[in-house]
Amino acid sequence: MASRNQNRPPRSPSNKKASAEEVSLDKRRRVGAEKMDRQGGAGRARTPFSSVNNRIHSSAPSDAEGPECSTVEFTKEEVEALLNEKMKKGNPYDNKKKMEQMGDLIKRLKLCVRWFKKVEEGYVQEKEKLQSELESAEKKCRDTETEMKNKIEGLDETISDLRKTISSLQERIVKEESDKLEAIKSYGKEKEARSAAEKIRDEKSAELEKVQDEKSAAEHKAISNEDLYKRSQEYNMSLQQYNSRLQSDLETANEAHKRLETEKATIVESLSNVRGHNKALQDQLVSLKVSQDEAIKQKEMLANELKCLREELKQIRDDRDRQLGQVNALTGEVAKYKEYTGKTCAQLDTIMIKTNALEETCSSQKEQIYILQQQLFAEKEKLKMADLSVSETRTVFEEKNIIIRELQDRLADKEFQVVEGEKLRKKLHNTILELKGNIRVFCRVRPLLPEDGTGADMVVSYPTSTEALGRGIELVQTGQKYNFTFDKVFNHDASQQDVFIEISQLVQSALDGYKVCIFAYGQTGSGKTHTMMGRPDAPDLKGLIPRSLEQIFQTSQSLKEHGWNYKMQASILEIYNETIRDLLSSNRSSGIDQTRTENSVPGKQYTIKHDANGNTHVSDLTIVDVCSVNEISSLLQQAAQSRSVGRTQMNEQSSRSHFVFTLRICGINENTEQQVQGVLNLIDLAGSERLSRSGATGDRLKETQAINKSLSSLSDVIFALAKKEEHVPFRNSKLTYLLQPCLGGDSKTLMFVNISPDQSSTSESLCSLRFAARVNACEIGIPRRQTQTSTRSFDSRLSYG
Repeated sequence: MASRNQNRPPRSPSNKKASAEEVSLDKRRRVGAEKMDRQGGAGRARTPFSSVNNRIHSSAPSDAEGPECSTVEFTKEEVEALLNEKMKKGNPYDNKKKMEQMGDLIKRLKLCVRWFKKVEEGYVQEKEKLQSELESAEKKCRDTETEMKNKIEGLDETISDLRKTISSLQERIVKEESDKLEAIKSYGKEKEARSAAEKIRDEKSAELEKVQDEKSAAEHKAISNEDLYKRSQEYNMSLQQYNSRLQSDLETANEAHKRLETEKATIVESLSNVRGHNKALQDQLVSLKVSQDEAIKQKEMLANELKCLREELKQIRDDRDRQLGQVNALTGEVAKYKEYTGKTCAQLDTIMIKTNALEETCSSQKEQIYILQQQLFAEKEKLKMADLSVSETRTVFEEKNIIIRELQDRLADKEFQVVEGEKLRKKLHNTILELKGNIRVFCRVRPLLPEDGTGADMVVSYPTSTEALGRGIELVQTGQKYNFTFDKVFNHDASQQDVFIEISQLVQSALDGYKVCIFAYGQTGSGKTHTMMGRPDAPDLKGLIPRSLEQIFQTSQSLKEHGWNYKMQASILEIYNETIRDLLSSNRSSGIDQTRTENSVPGKQYTIKHDANGNTHVSDLTIVDVCSVNEISSLLQQAAQSRSVGRTQMNEQSSRSHFVFTLRICGINENTEQQVQGVLNLIDLAGSERLSRSGATGDRLKETQAINKSLSSLSDVIFALAKKEEHVPFRNSKLTYLLQPCLGGDSKTLMFVNISPDQSSTSESLCSLRFAARVNACEIGIPRRQTQTSTRSFDSRLSYG
C-alpha cells in the first residue's frame, strides 16, 4: 500500500472550480518553491512584483555571478504588466533618465526569461520522476503477479500429490479388508473341521466303552462257561486289536486337533496384526485429510491475497492513468510557455535595437515604442484566435472519435455475422450430405485404352431417361441386360475434374470436423489407381487424392482470415497378405522385392485398436506433420515406390495390396476458441478377379488368395449391415477391421466401383456392380462432428476413422 500512495499525484487545486490561469499560477508557485528549496532558499517567501524594481538593483551583483542565484518568481499577471509597462513621463530631453528606465525594464525582462527557463526545467524533471515511478510500480506489479502464479502452481502440484497418496492408501485399505475377510473365512472352515474331528473322537470313545463292556461280559461268560474259553480268548484278542486301532485313531485325531489349535493361534495373531495395520492406515488417512484441508485453506488464503493484489494493481493502474493525464497537461502547458517565451525573446531583441536607436534620436525611440505596442496587440489577437481554433479542433476531434466508435461497433457486428454465417454454412452443408446418404456409391467406367479399339464392342450403356440420367448404367452379358442405379455414374468420357467436383463437398466435411472415407473397388485394370492417384505430374490427369489435398490446403489458407488455424498429419500404409506395412518407414525398400518380406521393420508389430470415440489407432505407424501440397506429393511419391505391385494376366503392373492414405486435420478458431478434428481416409483397394482369369501362380497365387479373402470379408460385412444383423464380422480381415468406423460407425463414406468397358471383363464387371448395389442399400449411423470449445494440444496420436 505504501508504494501505491507514493505513486499518487500531488493534490492540486484543479479539483476546485477555479479558472485555468489560477491552476497554472498555483503550479508555478509550487515549482518555484521547490527550486528555492533545492538551491538553498528554503523558508523564503515569494517576493511580490511590486518590489521587482527594488530587487533589480540588489540583484545586479548576483547577475554578474551567474543567473542561478536569482530566486525571483513571476505570475501571468505580473508578466503581462511588465510587457504593458509604459515609460514614465518626464523631461523629453532627459535621455539619461530614459536610458536608466529602459535599462531597468530590460533587466526585469531578463529576470522573467530566466524564471521561465527554470520553470520549464522543473516541469521536465517532474515529468521524468513521474515516469520512473510509474515504471517501477508496473515492474513491481508484474513481479507480484509472477510470484503469485508460481505459488498457485506449487500448491496445485502439492494437492495433486496428496490426492494420489490418498487414493493409493484407500486401495491398500480395501486390499487389507479383503485379506481380512479371507482370513475369517478360512478360520471358520478350520473351526468346522475341528468340530467334526471332535465329533468323530466322541464316537470312537463311545465305541471303546462299548467294547470294554463286551469284554467284561465275555470274561464273565468264560468263567461260567469253560467250554467257550478258547473261542472267548480268540474273540478277546480280536477285541484288543480293535481297541489298539481305536487308540491309534484317537491319537491321530488329537494330533489333528493340536495342529488346528496352532493354526488358529497363527490366524488370530495375523488378524490382530492386520487390525493394527488397518488402524495405522486409518490414522495416516486422517492425517493426510487434515493436511489436504490445510493445503486447501492455504490455497484459498493465497487466492484472497491474489485478489487483493489485483485490486491494488488496478488502483495503481488508475493512479498511473491519472498521472499520465497530468503529465500530458503539464507537457501542453510547457509547450505553451515555450511559445510564449519565444515571442518574449523576439520582443526583447526588438527592444534592444530600439534602445540603441534612442542614443541617436528621441523621436525615433517614441516611434519604435509605438510600433512595439502595436505588435504586442496583434500578438494578443493571434493568441485569442489560436485559442478559438484549438477549441474548434477539439470539437472536431471528439466528433471523429464518436464516428470511429460507431464504425468499430459496426465492424464487430459484421464479424459476428460472418462467424454465424460460417456456422450456418457448415450446418447446411452437413444436412445436404446427410440427405444424400451417409454411405454413397459412385460408378465410373474406365476410359478407353488404345488396345480396347474404337468402343463399338462396349458392353455398357447409359440410360437417357429423366430418372436414370447420370445415375443409371446397363450391362449386357450374353444378350441379357442388367440395369443398375447409383448416386452418380461417370461414363468413359468423364474427366478427372468432373469426378472431383462431385466429391469436393465431401472433402470439405473433413475440414468441418467430420470423418470422411473414400475408397475405390473393382477388378484389376478397371482404373481404381487412375481414379484415386492418376498422374500427379500432369495437371489434367491428377486423381482424387492430390486434388482433395490441394482443396484442403487452399481452403485452410482462406479460412485464416476468419481466425482458423489448421495442423495436419499424414500417414500411409498398405495391407499385403493380411499384414500391415508402413509405406513411410525409412527402413523400407522399394519395388517388387519388398513383397517377399513380411514386415518393413523387424520387431515392429502394427496392431489396430479402436477407442470409445470411434477413432482407430495403428501402433508404431509413421506419422508426418505436413504444411503444404509439395510435402504431401513427396510422401505420395515415396509411398508409390514402396507399394507392393506385380504382373498378372490382367495387368502388366497390378497393385497387390490395399493402399490406405490418412490425413488427420485439427483446427482451432482463435476468435471463438472452437476446435474441430476431422479425418480424411483415401483408399485404393487391390484388384478383385478370379484365379482362373488372373493366372496367378506361386507368390502371385498367395497374394490373389489374400486379396480375395479380404474382399470377401468386406462383402460379408456389407451384407450383415444391409440385413441389420446383430453381429457384423469386422474382425475377419485386417481390411474390414481397419474400415470398421467408416462402414458401421459415424463416418461419411463414399465408394467408387470401377468397371472395365471391354467385353472380356463382363463377368467381373457384373460381380462388381452387384456388390456396389448391395453397398448402396446399406444404412449406417449418423455422422458426428468432433468439436470442442477448450483449447487442446495439436500433438495427439493420428487416428483412423
